[in-house]
Order: sequence, then structure tokens, then C-alpha cells
Amino acid sequence: DEIYEIDPSKCTECVGHYDTPQCVEVCPVDCIPKDPDHVENEEQLMEKYHKLTGK
Repeated sequence: DEIYEIDPSKCTECVGHYDTPQCVEVCPVDCIPKDPDHVENEEQLMEKYHKLTGK
């Protein structure tokens, strides 16, 4: 069995890349819950996108 983990320090919920989080789009089951310890708004996610991509 393959197990994937999402690193919250690198996840932008696809803000800056796609309209919807791609992990949710491709996951065959509803198994990607929001982490209440890592709630970020779209502005914070976009800032993280810029920091990670250098754009």
C-alpha cells in the first residue's frame, strides 16, 4: 500500500497553480481532511506560493 503525506509547510492548496486542490481532485476517496491546526486563508496561501516558487 502506498501512503502519501501532505507537508503543510509546502502545501498551497494549489493556490497559484489551479482553481481547486489537485490532491482532492485525484484522490479516489474522501480522505484529505482540512487540518484545523493549519488553517490558512487564500492570501496566506498565495504568499506561501510566491515564497516557494520565487515568483
